[in-house]
Amino acid sequence: MPVLQRDATREVNTVRPPEFSRSERVRVLVAAAIGSVVVGYAAVAAVLALVSATATYAEFSTAGVLTAAAPAWLAAHHVPLRFDAGQLGVLPLLPTALLMLLVGRTAAGAADRLGLYEPLQARGVVLSISGAHAVVGGTIALLMGDGVVRATPAVAFFGCAAVSGLAATIGVARRCGLVEMVFDKLDPVALQGLRAGFMALFALVSAGALAVAAGLAISWPTTSGHFAQAGPSVGVGLGVFLLCVGYLPNAIIAGFSYVAGAGFSLGGIEISPMRFVGGEAPALPLLAAMPENEFPWSPVVLVGAAAIGAFVGWTCRKVSDRPASRIRAVLVAAITAAVGSLVLAATAGGRLAAGAFDPVTVPAGLLALMVALWVLVPGALVAWLAGSRAKAVVDGDAEFVEPDYDEDEEVVDEDVVFEDDELTEQFEQLDQHEVVDEDEFEVEEELEDDYYEDDEYDEHDDEEPEDLVEEDDDTDEEEDVDGEEDPVDEQEDFDAEFDEMLGMEAEEDLDEKPER
Repeated sequence: MPVLQRDATREVNTVRPPEFSRSERVRVLVAAAIGSVVVGYAAVAAVLALVSATATYAEFSTAGVLTAAAPAWLAAHHVPLRFDAGQLGVLPLLPTALLMLLVGRTAAGAADRLGLYEPLQARGVVLSISGAHAVVGGTIALLMGDGVVRATPAVAFFGCAAVSGLAATIGVARRCGLVEMVFDKLDPVALQGLRAGFMALFALVSAGALAVAAGLAISWPTTSGHFAQAGPSVGVGLGVFLLCVGYLPNAIIAGFSYVAGAGFSLGGIEISPMRFVGGEAPALPLLAAMPENEFPWSPVVLVGAAAIGAFVGWTCRKVSDRPASRIRAVLVAAITAAVGSLVLAATAGGRLAAGAFDPVTVPAGLLALMVALWVLVPGALVAWLAGSRAKAVVDGDAEFVEPDYDEDEEVVDEDVVFEDDELTEQFEQLDQHEVVDEDEFEVEEELEDDYYEDDEYDEHDDEEPEDLVEEDDDTDEEEDVDGEEDPVDEQEDFDAEFDEMLGMEAEEDLDEKPER
């Protein structure tokens, strides 16, 4: 019965979803593409409408909000904006993350409605969504023309396509088997290293968030003072708060770079655990988390990055009994964390309108190198020392004795314990197949029995002096090797020798006793 249940389950899991017609598939894909664009644009417009409605001197109008939402929608796709004063490349990452989450859920819903289950089937969903965002982004950049806020059409086209395409791919990755396809191509060592790398990246980013939170808590009077300077109205305070929340991921990445040792810069201000160049920062509450002075204990924060690397090695210590495989897992983890750090740092900084605080830089290359070293060096050391090693198992209490070799002859001592099971088995087979002459074995066994019987007789003969017995080496030469003597002659010889031994003192000792 259990076998039938397993077969039924297998049949249920392998049933293909119903096929859709071409028109139905096109309708679902178009709805997903247009829906992701419209919903994202509406979300941006809603935030702008909230800010403008609460502002004191702002004029609220639907057309004005929809028009202002266009460059904000491009900024959510991480497309740089240009002004007369310069370029704004430092864009908030929180709207980008929320937009990618929205696009990913839309793509996943389209894949569920179409019943997609193969990796190649995800192409339609990804291409339709990314194509719609690319067309809308390029069109908005063209319509903005030479206005106050501008964007390069080509950059807008490819930027919107890249962000939305990545989000759609993440959304359909598990439903279409993309994750399983990647995991199947990796061996267990590389897979463990990949997981450890993502874990290390998450831990380092969390350490950066903790550093930002600690900085805000320590400088809370300065933070509240910046909010008070922004203005007394609720709208201005809300706008400043939303601005700080939008740039919070950027600040966390900068804190992550600081914890890893790479640091960050804001125009002429450079802050890192090993280097500090101070200056007056913008009056933004979020920037109050930056240290105002150099502290001698700043390099202590590097201990956290080293501890994370050691923890990566600890998680990889059981991946294999071979130290080289464990180090390879740590190497994969270091590369994974370094690539993730490179992407995050590249999106966190940028130009800041050619002002006094331009540019905002999180050194992507240096950060990736530092992260790789922090994960690889302590992780490899811990994985090498804390990992298990294969040990030779010896049965019983036998101890290994090294073979004793003679200088002239290559003879191995008999007490050697061989660890090679095949060699031991060959020796046992040779012993079992040794050829023995049965006739010779019977003769020797019969001689031994006669010898022990005569010894028992001699023990009971107490009157016999010990010096009457003498070794006679010629007995073996007179005996027949094949044991074929005549029994009558053998009895006569025995009687004659027995009488002679009782009648006179013998000076010869018989070593070989006569056979019966």
